[in-house]
Order: sequence, then structure tokens, then C-alpha cells
Amino acid sequence: MNRAFAFILIFAMIAGIAAGWFVNSHYTAAQAAGIADNLSILTDLFLRLIKMIIAPLVFATLVAGIAHMEDAAAIGRVGAKTMGWFIGASVVSLSIGLVMVHLLQPGASLALELPTTGAEGVVATGDFSLKQFVTHLIPQSIVQAMAENEILQIVVFSVLVGSAVAAIDDKAPAVLALVEQIASIMLKVTGYVMKTAPLAIFAALASTVATQGPGVLVTYAGFVSGFYLSLGVLWLVLFLAALAIIGARAFGLFRGIRTPVLLAFSTASSEAAYPRTMEELEKQGVNRRIVSFVLPLGYSFNLDGSMMYCTFAVLFIAQAYGIDMSIGQQITMLLLLMVTSKGMAGVPRASLVVISATLAYFKLPEAGLLLILAVDHLLDMGRSATNVVGNSVAAAVIDRWEGRRMAREAAAGAPPPAEQLPSLATKE
Repeated sequence: MNRAFAFILIFAMIAGIAAGWFVNSHYTAAQAAGIADNLSILTDLFLRLIKMIIAPLVFATLVAGIAHMEDAAAIGRVGAKTMGWFIGASVVSLSIGLVMVHLLQPGASLALELPTTGAEGVVATGDFSLKQFVTHLIPQSIVQAMAENEILQIVVFSVLVGSAVAAIDDKAPAVLALVEQIASIMLKVTGYVMKTAPLAIFAALASTVATQGPGVLVTYAGFVSGFYLSLGVLWLVLFLAALAIIGARAFGLFRGIRTPVLLAFSTASSEAAYPRTMEELEKQGVNRRIVSFVLPLGYSFNLDGSMMYCTFAVLFIAQAYGIDMSIGQQITMLLLLMVTSKGMAGVPRASLVVISATLAYFKLPEAGLLLILAVDHLLDMGRSATNVVGNSVAAAVIDRWEGRRMAREAAAGAPPPAEQLPSLATKE
């Protein structure tokens, strides 16, 4: 079933590109824009359906996952391991982007007239600050946070509620049963929504190619191919890390997540793949409480593809304008992006916001942002797919580490925790 669905998604992608190419070749720009606008209705409806699911699914699964943990120490331990992995993955992602853009030099050979006007109005950066990000973590109202799909705020509230349930002696069985039933219902709804994914994928790609045409790929060939080559290097590093930690099951893990990866790629939305990623990880044997804890945090703090894009794009713009950044400036840029990239969640066109803020900080031409707008959607497809891969590997790795700890405790005579589910870590 999964293999058949993956083939259907691939067929929808090919058909969408072909249809968009046909429209771009046989209709005027105005007509193509009108057709693309109508096609985008299907994509918008699909993304709305996904967003409708996300808030209750994140809340229910995260509360249930935390509540099943033994105690506050277990929550803190898993949280510390998760954030440690995220920080390490961030450093690796940013560094790969930095190294690859130096090796490939995509901006040095860009045959385009460089923009000289400002990029004001392209993205809004006025509200992007440390104070705004920190205060934005805490919801004024959980109802408002859910209504606006503020994932980070929902995560904070869910962690508090799940911790409170875990701290109660009998673990509030009625509440725990309710959130588990809500999670089951939302996963069933997800199955219904996913049946419409091929239509959304067809419409998304047809719309993009119809308006921009295949020619944009030729003009930006060096930049686009260089970025996707860099993503390939990052994928290889993530696979090798998974292979080193979870062993041969890394092959099954990467096979299992191919459908959510294709979904994220074709819709340019890692959020669209969230429910399916959760489902596939559980099928691969990753403990549900680990999945429920790591994935929502990952969608806020572990955007590997987006972070790599930030270093790649900033230095691409610097190369296009013939500006050399010193080693000190580049190290400072990595540290800056380590912090600012953690505020991507919930910010519209987040990567562009972070890039714009970085350009301003180093006094690089902000008009250079206009250079990457033409292909930003195409690159966003790769970023989104990579974010899914990074978070899937993170969940599997944390599950493995937790399983090894429990195995050591069992060997030492400690009783296993209640509600333990099978996982990658415990199956040999």
C-alpha cells in the first residue's frame, strides 16, 4: 500500500510538471497565471486540511507521550538528549552549507543583472527579534494558539499538561484515555486527508511550472543544482549517523519515510508531512512516546534543510556581488544563524526572514534577496523534504539511546517502566 501510494505521488509530480510546462508553452503569461491561480485552490485546500489536523494531533500525542514517561526526570532526560541532538544537527547543517557554497561558488558565475533597489516589502523583519521570539513561546490563550496553529506555543502548553498528568499519582486515567482517543481519531482523519495528496501535488507543481516555466531552472542551474547537491551531502551524513547509532534498521527507516518525504517535497511543506511521518515512524518501531515528544520539538528547533539553506543563500548573495567575508565573519554568521534559525517556527517565509536579517547584520546588499526569490519555492521543496528526514532520524536516534538506557537498567535489576511500547531500541 505504501509503495503503491509512493508511486502515485511520483506520477502526480511528473504529471504536474508536464501539465505546467504545457500551459507555460501554449498560453500567454496572463492566461497561465489565471490557470495557476485556479490550480492553487487544490493545494490550498489540502494544506488547510493538514493545518486543521496539526493542532489537536500535536496536543493529544505530546500529552499522551509525556504522561506515559515514568517521572519528571525521564522527561528532562529525553528533553536534554533531544535538544543536544538538535544543536549538533544544527552545527552540521550550517557547516555543510558553508563548505559546499565555497566549493561550488554558485554566485560567482551567475549571469544575471544584479538588483540595486532595496528588498523592502519582500519580507517583514520588523518583528523578528530575540524578545519577540522568547515572549512568543508562551501562549496568551491555548485556544488562540490552536486557532492560529502556533506549533511552538502548543508544544509548550502540551509539555506542561503532559508533565502535570505524569506527576499525578494515578496519571489521571480518564484524561489520558481521552487524549489517546483524540490522537487515534485524528490519525484516522489524517488517513482520509492523505488520499487527496496526489491531487494537491499535481496542482502545486503544475501551478509553479506554469507561471515560472522551465527556463528559470536554466538561469539558476548552478545555484539550484549546487543546493540540491549540498542537500544530498546532508542526507548522506544523516544516514551515516543513523546507521552508526541504530544499525541496519537505518535502511528500513529511510525506506519507510519515503512517502512523507515525497509529500513534503512536492507540496514544499514539511508540516503537510507531519501526520504521515508520525505514522511511518511508529510502523518502523519507534516508541510512540518518543515520536510524540521529538517530532513537535523538531518542527520548531530542528529544521536541518532550512538552516543549511540560510548559510548557502547568504554566501551565494555575497559571491554574486563579489564580496568576500572573512573567516571571523563567517564563524559569527554560523553562531548568529544557530540562534535566529530557532525562531523560524510560526514566522511566514521563515528562511527568507532569517536570510534578510543576516544580510542586514553583516551589511550585505539586502537587494540580493531578490536574486533567490525566483527559485525559492523550488528550493523550499528540498528544504521541506530534508526537514522531514532530519526529524525522523532524530526520533529514531533518541529512541535508540533511551532503549540502551533501559536495557542497562534491566541488566542491573531495575524494573522496566510501565506502558513501555516496542521500539527500534529494544528490538534486536
